[in-house]
Amino acid sequence: MIFTIAEIGQAHDGSLGLAHAFIDAVAKTGCSAIKFQTHIAQAESSIHEPFRIQFSKQDETRMDYWKRMEFTLEQWRELKTHCDEVGLEFMSSPFSNAAVDVLEEVGVKRYKVGSGEVNNFVLLEKIAKTGKPIIISTGAASLDEIDESYNHAIKCGAKDITLMYCVSNYPSKNSDFNLNNIKILKKKFNCKIGFSDHSKDNRIAIAAVAAGAEFVEKHIALDRQKKGFDIDFSLKGKEIKQFRQDIDLAGALFNKKYFFRNHSEIKSRIHRRSIFISRNIIKGEKFTDDNIKRIRPGYGLEPKYYEKILNRKSPMNLFKGEPLKKNILLKLKIK
Repeated sequence: MIFTIAEIGQAHDGSLGLAHAFIDAVAKTGCSAIKFQTHIAQAESSIHEPFRIQFSKQDETRMDYWKRMEFTLEQWRELKTHCDEVGLEFMSSPFSNAAVDVLEEVGVKRYKVGSGEVNNFVLLEKIAKTGKPIIISTGAASLDEIDESYNHAIKCGAKDITLMYCVSNYPSKNSDFNLNNIKILKKKFNCKIGFSDHSKDNRIAIAAVAAGAEFVEKHIALDRQKKGFDIDFSLKGKEIKQFRQDIDLAGALFNKKYFFRNHSEIKSRIHRRSIFISRNIIKGEKFTDDNIKRIRPGYGLEPKYYEKILNRKSPMNLFKGEPLKKNILLKLKIK
């Protein structure tokens, strides 16, 4: 099963009640985890940080916005407990070392590093030293930058790293993607590869799974939610469950590493041709085009042996309408 992460980001708009509502909504979709973002304004921003999208006039600066997104340690613990109760893995991306300390107190199972922190080696080191699995988004990063970050995390003690192919356009156009990047990352780093999707087209994530993505992250919103930081490319309501089902189907279609045929399909071989006796044959009589035919159903000897038995003498009496059985090959010493 594909590990599917429902990304909340700041869709809760700083409301603890909304954050809990998201947990209840995601719990009904079958997603593996719900992911928040842990922001501590003083540790990560300044009054000079520009807005990416300013959809609200209540925040004069981006730093004011991050302050409004903050939850206390106790509130984070409440959210983690809620996730445990409904069977969701609680995840959050830290955006500062101080945020890592908070999440360690809360007890996260794994960390997700956002694309904007891929070159923040101090943060990577802090996370790596926890010894927990790390998911690293790679939006806007060159292959050399990904290599540096990956190796730095390894050097700092990381043992379990997943790299997420990501396009840092919001929303991303279909033409922005090259899903061969998933295969390239897999070959170069020999680790698990995931896909963080900012597109409006679910087919992109399905194709990513076909290309080898084992983790898929998608932004979500509440049903009928109209306002939110990433609302344009977020799934809502029933769309989330359908997305999860589509992703799981794509994963199931690639879950065997060997050549496979279902037993029900093997049964259809009966509709192939086989060799039948078309005229009575007495022992010692030669097989000819007049007394054997390649016809349906496939009860008898496979047609590939037809040329090999022609002009051979029959070792027994055979009767019209019967399929020629495979044991004839032993009697004729045909391999």
